[in-house]
Order: sequence, then structure tokens, then C-alpha cells
Amino acid sequence: MRYQFKNCRELLELCEREKLPISQIAIRSEMELFNKKQPWVRNKMKLVRNTMWEAIQKGIKTTAKSKYGLVGDSAAKLYIGIKKSGHMLHSKTAIRAMAYAVATNEQNARMGRIVAFPTAGGSGVVPGVLFSTYEHMKSSKRRMLNALFTASAIGIAILKHGGTFSAAKGGCQAEVGVGTAMAAAGVTEMRGGTPAQCLNAAALALKNMLGLACDPISGLVEVPCVKRNAIGASIAIAASDMSMLGVKSFVPMDEVVEAMMNIAATMNESIRETALGGLATTPTGLRVREKMGLPKVPKKYLNKCKDCTGCG
Repeated sequence: MRYQFKNCRELLELCEREKLPISQIAIRSEMELFNKKQPWVRNKMKLVRNTMWEAIQKGIKTTAKSKYGLVGDSAAKLYIGIKKSGHMLHSKTAIRAMAYAVATNEQNARMGRIVAFPTAGGSGVVPGVLFSTYEHMKSSKRRMLNALFTASAIGIAILKHGGTFSAAKGGCQAEVGVGTAMAAAGVTEMRGGTPAQCLNAAALALKNMLGLACDPISGLVEVPCVKRNAIGASIAIAASDMSMLGVKSFVPMDEVVEAMMNIAATMNESIRETALGGLATTPTGLRVREKMGLPKVPKKYLNKCKDCTGCG
């Protein structure tokens, strides 16, 4: 097939050969795979785009907490903060991206409808970054849609190169980390970046998320997952800025993916979505676990601090 690719290097070669941006290669790839016309493919992505926007709009307008009360009011606080951007260190675009990212994940925690992009736990970064930039640039809906296709192509290339979206397999670097790389590439194309700049932005983003543990308190996709999406959105914007300014990742994207999987292979099970390590086994995390009536964490996973007085 003419438009298929197995990694980011092949994706870039396709773009250069066909003289097309990543988004158009992604669209043609889907047309080949499903034997459908372009309008069908674009309409499928429009459904994704609209569902993302619906989750954002609901998320920023409510302060209702999740079932166990761990998250629920941060998106509204961040969104209000956009009006105070003159007193903030981040730009208005970045603060809005964080608000939208958190809104999406808080909707997930409330059992609302979201798009797993690439997963539910990492679902906020891409819509947060792309919709915020779309508003900042007063961009067209077509460019917004194309940015989503570009982000999708990065995710596909990561999977085909042996990567993963699974935090149970690779830690949070494989969820929020991959989502950050996808967002960095998508927003770079939206800004007029070349395919090479898009892939470079993805590499800059992902390599700075390597080694990120998945340590959800009580196994819920809430703490620290929700706020990690906000930080991921900030990193994606920074990576895009760096790439557009000519800063290059010394390690190419495919090798960053390989590094991610090498790290995943050495990760202890306690920090791979098991809620047996990291933040999940802090005194705060253990209190929440007990409140929820979950079984106690086996002692072998509880590392005592120096001069331990027995916090349990």
C-alpha cells in the first residue's frame, strides 16, 4: 500500500516523497486501510473533534467532584485563571491548554463522555493543546482537524514501531507521555511547521517524559493522572516552540520510542498501574485506599523512610 508506514522515519519519507504534510498522509493511510473516500475519513475525525469539545465545555463549567472526591474542581480554577494571565508566568494559551486538558480528564473521572486519545488517562493533552491553540490563532476548523490527524499519525507510528499506550506495560510515559508527543506534533503542523519539525517536536516532548511512573492512588485514573495531563500540555507547547525555533532533538523520534520501551522493560511492577508504589503508597495514598475499603498494600511494597517512626 502506498501510504502505510511502520515508524516515524518512514512517515517522514512518505511526506517528503509525496510532498504532503503528515495530516494528509494520515488521511490517505486511513482511506487505503478502510477502502473509503476522504469525506468518510474526515467525518469520523469530526466526530472525535466534536466529542472532545463537548467534554471540554462541560468540564470547565462544573466543579462537581468525582465519586470519591479526589478531583473535579481544578479545570474551573484554571479557566478562571486565563483572565489573570497578566499575573501568571505562563501564556494565556498555555493556561487555557492546561484548563482544557484537566477539564477533559475530570469529565473522565466523573464518568462523562470523552475520547481516549491515546487513552482515557492521557486523553486531555491533545484536545487541551489543540483547542487552545486553535482559539489563540483563530484558526480554521480544517486546520484543527488536520492537527488531529497529525497527532493520530504519531500515535500509529509509535505503536507500529513497538511502542505502547498501556501504562500497565510502560508506565505513564506510555500514556500522558505519548499523548504529549502526539499533541506536540499536531500543534506544530497547525502552526505551519514542516513534517520534520512536527516529528522533532514529538521527540522533544516524549524524551522529556521518559521514565514517568504510573502510580494512581487507589487505582483510580484521577490522582496524579488528571494534573499530569495539564503538565503534559505545557510540555507539548514548549516542545513545539523549541522545534519551530530550530532546536533539534539529538535523538530521533524512533529511537526515543525504543528508549521508552527499554525503560518500560526495567520498570518495577509497583509503578506500572498497580497502585502498589509511588504516590499510591504515600501516607495520603494509603489513607484513601483504606477509606475506599481496598485490601492493604503488601508490606514488601512499602519502603520505610530513613528514621522511620512507623506511619504504616
